[in-house]
Amino acid sequence: MASLPGTQTLRFRGPNDKPKPSVAKKKHDGILQDQIRRTAKLPWSPSFAFALRMILLVRVSGAMYSNIDDCDEVYNFWEPLHFFDRGYGFQTWETSPQYAIRSWAYILLHIFPTTIARFLAQDQKRVAFFAVRIFLAVLSSITEVTLYRKVYERVNHRVGRYLFFILLFNAGMWNASAAFLPSSFAMYTGTLAFAYSIIPSSSRESQSTLYATLLYATGAIVGWPFALALAIPFVIEELFVYSGDKVPADFRLTWTVKRWRRLFGCGAIAALLLIPVVGIDSLAYGKFAVVPFNIVRYNILSSDRGPDLYGTSPWNFYLLNLLLNFNVILPFALLALPALAVTAVVDKNRLGQFKRSSEESSPFTVLALRLSPFYLWLGILTAQPHKEERFMFPAYTMLCFNAAVTVYLIRGWMETAFVSITKSPYRASRTSIFSTFTLSVLTTTTVLSASRIAANWKYYHAPLSVVNHFEAQELPHLLNVTGMLPVPIPSTRRRNKKDEEPRIDLTPIKDFNLTLCYGKEWYRFPGHYLVPDGVRVAFIKSEFEGLLPGHFPEHSTNDNIATMTWWPRSETRIVPQDQNDLNKEEPSHYIPASSCSYLIDVDFPSHTSNSLQEPRYAVQTDVWERVECQPFLDARDSPLLSRVLWLPGQKWRSMNVWGDYCLLKNRQVVADKVAKVKQLEQSKGV
Repeated sequence: MASLPGTQTLRFRGPNDKPKPSVAKKKHDGILQDQIRRTAKLPWSPSFAFALRMILLVRVSGAMYSNIDDCDEVYNFWEPLHFFDRGYGFQTWETSPQYAIRSWAYILLHIFPTTIARFLAQDQKRVAFFAVRIFLAVLSSITEVTLYRKVYERVNHRVGRYLFFILLFNAGMWNASAAFLPSSFAMYTGTLAFAYSIIPSSSRESQSTLYATLLYATGAIVGWPFALALAIPFVIEELFVYSGDKVPADFRLTWTVKRWRRLFGCGAIAALLLIPVVGIDSLAYGKFAVVPFNIVRYNILSSDRGPDLYGTSPWNFYLLNLLLNFNVILPFALLALPALAVTAVVDKNRLGQFKRSSEESSPFTVLALRLSPFYLWLGILTAQPHKEERFMFPAYTMLCFNAAVTVYLIRGWMETAFVSITKSPYRASRTSIFSTFTLSVLTTTTVLSASRIAANWKYYHAPLSVVNHFEAQELPHLLNVTGMLPVPIPSTRRRNKKDEEPRIDLTPIKDFNLTLCYGKEWYRFPGHYLVPDGVRVAFIKSEFEGLLPGHFPEHSTNDNIATMTWWPRSETRIVPQDQNDLNKEEPSHYIPASSCSYLIDVDFPSHTSNSLQEPRYAVQTDVWERVECQPFLDARDSPLLSRVLWLPGQKWRSMNVWGDYCLLKNRQVVADKVAKVKQLEQSKGV
């Protein structure tokens, strides 16, 4: 019936489309699958955002309070960055154009946070130092959380949760996450690459293959070329393992061609990263320089040179070092592949219902490939005579992944045994035995890691604390006694306890022409970023007979070099005549101790040394005044347990033997400089 014109009508009609039913997320579609409580609510695990906030909190704390454990970090990376940023700093033979085994492209990645710090903090170098470390901590946090979520989604929810807490608290990641080292950079890129390669390779996951390839290549080209070895299991899977594909016999050749073409295509794209890296390094060195190749050539292809010149270590070095940093987690990581083999016998359903077929890969093979990078890396490094803690950094997150998998597999054995004994899956789902086991492992490693982190701070932080005292207390004192300390502008606002102390301008300190010296403690120098401008740092002779760093040329005398405007620091193109790659001592890198204004030295009363080259400066009170001394652990004479862990209380502290880490002032030299500056100021006043 038609409605009359001008009338309004109402029509009642049902929806044309029924609402789409919500699709429940599968709980057990990962590589590892729970066998009890399969219908229960998922165990709590932090979201990406919450996990990132948690790890950022810990990593930024590490950036602010962790020590610098490796002198290579200072002399090969902090010092070149400081030279590029400030125009002066120490130079090692590695950054000489003659050898060119340090990448300026990698170093310049860190100039951005120093620029931001200069803008926000009124050009304070100390702020720039911590800005770089916080920047590195943020990068590490993002990569770690990305790995955690990929494991959570693609392997198993519980494994992801275990991995998160292992990463969060362990001492190894505390040290490595904010270190300014190519091996740490390789850890960031390797962690992200590993996260994408967690996804079983298939024809549908081409994007993951590209990302993983690019990230592994970035770590090798920009960071450390040897880190590419971590990609070997990924390459094997891409080329030879069906993994996420089901391939009938008739299509194997086609599948093989596609997989090989895809990987080599991704590799060709990744190789393009060489162009900007080689370009920047060639500009810096003033010649064509392929730094990754130079590193490999020096470390592997040199016959009469190489890393062994700098010391060798026994085969068990890395096992002991990893045990120190990862405590109970290390045995779990080492047992990952054996545990997987045991699971294949006693708990094979843990990896899903799988029937052997020539058309698809076994899930045991897929998981084994993800557990193998840590073993591969540990084996390669153990075979090398020259060993250093930082070399293990790229595999730290993979170690944590292995440990998390092992904890989960052992929990699975316990569940299987419990059900076998009780014949009751229901009772297995109600007992707290299994959660108690995993909680005890995570709690133990957390407590031990916190104790180790505290030990590093309490026992070995003096080199950073003493340098801070030099800047924050001693230099303002010198300015004060000479009347050069700027008077702060009075404020009309009433001050309260929360107000910051006014920043002291240390610019006038350059008039004192001070020299801060290091002798036997040269390898604990924290870098020029923590020493104010206007103070020269130099070395005095000690018992060490190797090559110490020299200084970058502060001004180029070569007109041809100086006029090259594409690179702002043309001095990096100058070949220093006082450097060599044979670790031969260079006498010109020393100054007499008598010309030092200040000296940083350590004194161990329990084993005194009065050698000609290393006298006990700290007890020569007629020459040297103790400005600031802080306790420093005497590791040689302290018991093993109390020196590697820290516990509160005087009784634990008294078990160790201590030395004094001191900032010493040359009484006569500094007095003469103070008198000279006072005279100069008086003449200005007249």
